Amino acid sequence: MKVTVVGAGAVGATCADNIARKELCDELVMLDIKEGVTEGKAIDMMQSSVWLGSDTRITGSTNDYTKTAGSDLVVVTSGIPRKPGMSREELVGINANIVKDVTKKILEQSPNAIFIIISNPMDSMAYLTLKANGLPKHRVIGMGGALDSSRFRYYLSQALHCSSHDLNADVIGGHGDTTMIPLTRLATYNSIPVSEILEPAALDKVAADTRVGGATLTKLIGTSAWYAPGAACAMMAESVLRDEKKMIPCSVYLEGEYGQKDICLGVPVVLGRKGWESIYQLKLDDAEKDAFAKSAEKVRSVNASLKF
Repeated sequence: MKVTVVGAGAVGATCADNIARKELCDELVMLDIKEGVTEGKAIDMMQSSVWLGSDTRITGSTNDYTKTAGSDLVVVTSGIPRKPGMSREELVGINANIVKDVTKKILEQSPNAIFIIISNPMDSMAYLTLKANGLPKHRVIGMGGALDSSRFRYYLSQALHCSSHDLNADVIGGHGDTTMIPLTRLATYNSIPVSEILEPAALDKVAADTRVGGATLTKLIGTSAWYAPGAACAMMAESVLRDEKKMIPCSVYLEGEYGQKDICLGVPVVLGRKGWESIYQLKLDDAEKDAFAKSAEKVRSVNASLKF
């Protein structure tokens, strides 16, 4: 197996490091436009593998796409990150051109690659990747739901004073502060609905904290987070490369599911060797259906500015 990570900033490098530590592939290539960055980080990671026990071969390249040839999976993190006070949607103008150029060049070298899109605004960048390149829908996967769900479980674990590993709690909808939908009604703690344990006000606070989870970190750190995004991406890559069939909330192309068409939005999907393989249709209540429809409207308003 061969994996390419485009963009060797904090998110891309952390994602690459997690993939290499798990030995999900034989070869991992990092690509970036900044001279020497990927080469240096690749050497640093390879030196760390002496003690970690990983045998994944990691190489870096400055904008040489021929090095990525034959990749099975490509992670795209390219683009500018959020700064304090910025929304993900504000990045669309700059990042759209970058993502379109990157994915086109990748496909010239790896025509059968599966894409995991991290670049923001993520739902729109996944949609752009699909439409601009005429790809089969199953080969484009947006990461947002996996990351948002990790934040949801974190805030729930803090409220419940429990291990996050004992929680099942997912976020669907768009990957944005005003578009994501933490499913508090369906969240469970070892099969017990959390709504039976936490008061409505506490659940509302968890949902609100989840929605601004990224903005909270951006304000504290000064830029977008990277540890949780890197871990979420590696988990998704593992399910694809090892054909694990994990069900993970991801942004994928909808053709009538959840009442939406011609849009990429976060829904529970099964990830396997062919990319995303199926969508699970949750039984949403009226309020959740309404929230999902409103989320779709907001994502479409961003998509309207895209040029294929």
